[in-house]
Amino acid sequence: MARFLELHVLQSVPVSNLNRDDLGSPKTVEYGGSDRIRISSQALKRPIRHGVESELGERAVRTRQLPNRLQSRLVEAGWDADTAAFAWKQLADTVGKKDKGLGRELSKQTGLPVTSVLLLMPDTALDDFVSLCEQYRGDLEAEQPKKKPAQVLPAESVHEILKSRNTSINLFGRMLAELPGANVDGAVQIAHAFTTHASEPQRDYFTAVDDWLGDVDDATGSGHLDTSEFSAGVFYRYGCLNLHDFLAHLGNDRDTASTAVQAFADQFVWSLPQAKKNSTAPHTLPDLAYLAVRDRRPVSFAAAFERPVRAANGSGIAGPSRDAFNEYAADVHRLTAGRGLAFHGHAGVGNTPYEHLGHRFDSYQDVIEAATEALFDTGSEPR
Repeated sequence: MARFLELHVLQSVPVSNLNRDDLGSPKTVEYGGSDRIRISSQALKRPIRHGVESELGERAVRTRQLPNRLQSRLVEAGWDADTAAFAWKQLADTVGKKDKGLGRELSKQTGLPVTSVLLLMPDTALDDFVSLCEQYRGDLEAEQPKKKPAQVLPAESVHEILKSRNTSINLFGRMLAELPGANVDGAVQIAHAFTTHASEPQRDYFTAVDDWLGDVDDATGSGHLDTSEFSAGVFYRYGCLNLHDFLAHLGNDRDTASTAVQAFADQFVWSLPQAKKNSTAPHTLPDLAYLAVRDRRPVSFAAAFERPVRAANGSGIAGPSRDAFNEYAADVHRLTAGRGLAFHGHAGVGNTPYEHLGHRFDSYQDVIEAATEALFDTGSEPR
């Protein structure tokens, strides 16, 4: 039976623009009849993924630059430029020809070849491709001048590298429809974050002073003026991890899985998108981190905020948001009769007891370690 680790975070974020739309405005969503500020799951997932990779010491790279990186590496190793380009053509042809598969289009910005799709590979994949080309260098140099060159690079070897995974890819998944068997259904699901209360972007008019303008007689005004948009609010963030799927990807390697799960939970709690960080520095900590271990199915608490939270008696939004979350947890526990809940606990600011959120821990790390232990404890059967 599948077992899930759930992560719920409430976080107060001051003036910021963590995730912009195509016009540079904070992203929004209407929920419960009110406009909210939104942070997309993609924007949340990227810093989490990079943080996990840093902790684990193994990275994945998402890129379209494989062709020019491979050719540059081969030329640096003493290859003729035409033969290096031919090596990439051979590699791409194992996946698809005539602009199908990886493609061989040219980048308008750089004039260098790029793939038609974003690839997600372990960062060791480039070295593996270079080694493969070096292994067949003599045959590639012999075939390159021919009008109808034979396929030299073995498709099986190329596909094996393209399909290769590391822990990050097993955790977050990969989409590569061009190559059967390369897709990986991620074990992690991350929701779009949104404010627990009604909120709209606010416009900021700003100027920049020209430091030398004062040396000009009768000069007034600034050197630059513009407007930008920001927002502020208390965000609800939610994610979950399917341990059954993750272990299946890892070949049931529980030690690797346990290390990766703790790294993921830690990065989920601590990470935020870094857009406009230099002009806003919105480096707050979560007001509340609630972790739960369930079987049957995961449960988001987003509906706790379908009715937008309002400030009461000058209390701000953060406190009432935590109260609304705790009250909704009581409803979830009552409606499910506690079935499937193996563990839950929380850590947060203040001393208010949240009786429906399990045991209170002193730190994020304490609750993460306890949740991870419960997730892997086969003797901890859900109720």
